Amino acid sequence: MSNTNNKPTKVMSLYNRVSRLPFGNKIFSIIVSRMAPYFATVKPMISELNVNRCVCLIKKRKAVHNHIQTVHVIAICNGLEMAMGVMAEASIPSHLRWIPKGMSVDYTAKAGSDITCIAEVKPEQWVPGDMLVPVTAYDIDGVAVVQGTIKLWISEKPSKQ
Repeated sequence: MSNTNNKPTKVMSLYNRVSRLPFGNKIFSIIVSRMAPYFATVKPMISELNVNRCVCLIKKRKAVHNHIQTVHVIAICNGLEMAMGVMAEASIPSHLRWIPKGMSVDYTAKAGSDITCIAEVKPEQWVPGDMLVPVTAYDIDGVAVVQGTIKLWISEKPSKQ
């Protein structure tokens, strides 16, 4: 079951309103970073958000460099987690909730440029239990520099009495 036939989530509604404004994606990204302040450390920008898919950009700059002046993998993981979290909040059916349980990544190439982080799932994945969200980070040439999964625990929301 996906959220596509229900009314949009609060996050999806906010994105749809704000992204139409000048600098809307930047404004939306700042709002998200204020809700989860650790994300702001990499100055991420959500460039695309649809139900079940989110794209987050991280600029290569000195603050996210490692000792060899490439983008540090933990900064990339931060971007991947932001992409996953925003995608989950924009997509999850209204009767479910989620919490992250773990992250597994492989470093597949040097990250020597700006990085695009993508989290994407299929609508049928939104069921109670463990859910693996595939995440991939690409350099400007489209080379995958980090690939992995973020494990979520999906559960029913408690009924209101």
